[in-house]
Amino acid sequence: MSTHRYGNNGAATVVRIIADVTAVILGLWIVMYLLDANRANDLVSFVQDAANWLASWSRDLFTMNLDWLRTVLNYGLPAVLYLLVGHALAGRIRRS
Repeated sequence: MSTHRYGNNGAATVVRIIADVTAVILGLWIVMYLLDANRANDLVSFVQDAANWLASWSRDLFTMNLDWLRTVLNYGLPAVLYLLVGHALAGRIRRS
């Protein structure tokens, strides 16, 4: 197997890991929100800030009255999209 193939596998792995970490941060924020985590805590604050940045394009996409449902949709949608696009891109890189 050529070294080019190994490089593609490494790049695909990096893309997949980035997509996974992004989705984990967004999912973690959803869980913290639903469990009413203390936002004064440094970890909670960091996760909230990171999730807000990662989901900046989708925040307030859904504006229903139920806060918990709005949070799940506005942060869950980008989490799913990052996973789908990241894993599809990783698969395409691996095959090239």
